[in-house]
Amino acid sequence: MKKCIILLNLITTFGFVSCNDFIDVTPISEETTANAYNTAGQIEAALTGTYESFHSAEYYVWDFILFQDVRTDNCYAGGDNPEIFQINNYEIETTHSRIFTHWSNIYNAIAKANLVLDRVDLVNDPVLTEERRLEITGEAHFLRAYHYFTLVKMFGGVPLITSPVTSAEGENVEVARASVEDVYEQIIEDLEIAVALLPDTYGSNASINKGRATSGAAHALAAKVHAQKPSPNYMLVLEHIQELEGSSANYQLIDFAQLFDGNNYNNAESILEVQYLGQDFGNYGPQLLLPPSISGDAWRKFATPSVDLVNAFDEENDEVRKNASIIFEAVQWNDEFWGNSSGSTIPFSYKWKNANGFASADNTYLLRYGDLVLLKAEALNELGELNQAVTEVNKIRNRAQLPDLTNEQSNSQEVLRQSILKERRLELFQEGHRWDDLVRNGELINTMNNLEEIDLRTGNPVQYNVTPANLLLPIPQQELDRNPALIQNPL
Repeated sequence: MKKCIILLNLITTFGFVSCNDFIDVTPISEETTANAYNTAGQIEAALTGTYESFHSAEYYVWDFILFQDVRTDNCYAGGDNPEIFQINNYEIETTHSRIFTHWSNIYNAIAKANLVLDRVDLVNDPVLTEERRLEITGEAHFLRAYHYFTLVKMFGGVPLITSPVTSAEGENVEVARASVEDVYEQIIEDLEIAVALLPDTYGSNASINKGRATSGAAHALAAKVHAQKPSPNYMLVLEHIQELEGSSANYQLIDFAQLFDGNNYNNAESILEVQYLGQDFGNYGPQLLLPPSISGDAWRKFATPSVDLVNAFDEENDEVRKNASIIFEAVQWNDEFWGNSSGSTIPFSYKWKNANGFASADNTYLLRYGDLVLLKAEALNELGELNQAVTEVNKIRNRAQLPDLTNEQSNSQEVLRQSILKERRLELFQEGHRWDDLVRNGELINTMNNLEEIDLRTGNPVQYNVTPANLLLPIPQQELDRNPALIQNPL
């Protein structure tokens, strides 16, 4: 792993990545950009470095919880970080360090994918078979699509960079924002290539099949893209999910608790997940969320599950998913929503189970089949196939030991739409989907402005006052200062 990161550090990348946090342009070995991509081993190392962004980019480590769960009705900020409270309170400024970090890190990841795509066809090494060359190409297209999908959902239209940038001069780095539609077109184009080139599996090693892009992962992501884009295409959503379900990878729903017990990663339900080994290659996210009895420290933790979320679990008598997702513990700090006094019992986000001192071996699901089953239900409902949609939802509910949807929960398209949205909330809490789900269904503003939350310090209700301008994050001020071609989002 260290070798492939060194290889990626040799890339001369300017401008659009905005900072040199992850890419050092100074050669630190005998490899140079002129000779570092001539062998099969070198291009494989470059591809591995592209996957490494899921470990080094803070958004993919744990900030996705802040922007998807804390920024919605699922969680409170918790902790003591002013910038996380700003995320919680819809007070994100253009100089907020996290949006600059995520913009930079994700464009850095795109730069790595672009490099692989630029160099893979130039490798003249008999060890690199044509079959493997095509797989590498498919993997890089998938990864670029994944990162642009992250960006377009956060910022709207963004600069499209699809080849390595080797000059810091003018037009090479002063790139205007593409339209949202054009960004989605690029994502879809990349995924169409990926589904054509990628295999269902790479063999029998589950950690490889779940740790690398496959055709199943590409179909799953394409389904999510076609549902999320401004003009959804639900027929294509269904087509991609049907391809996923027909894969020889044989994706299946498994016991919900086993998904998150820390002992069953790379399972039959997993489509793609970030692989952590612990120790020097560990996940620091769990330490930030788990209670003192597990984390071993006593400071206030982040992403506290909301009263509204816990009530939603309880209204459904959903003990299976609640117990797998949330743990309650008495603490020695004051929590302004659960108990404004020391010794109060409060909930903690619990889908990661092991802290291990900021070096957990708990993986992160990027794509899993349960999400796609509910997305299939959503697509069927939007196409007027309510009975089939209900069947899909009931698969998820029955897995959670809940009864089938009642007639009251499914007797019209709008009623079923809300039932599916609630089911996704309970199924996917802490996995980075709630914001996207609310935005896609046009429910974000209404949900947040009608949320009943009481600040126990004052006894007053919390007013979020969400407006359409809050649907996108501001473009980082550092990028605006550097690139005069960029135009800020409405503030």
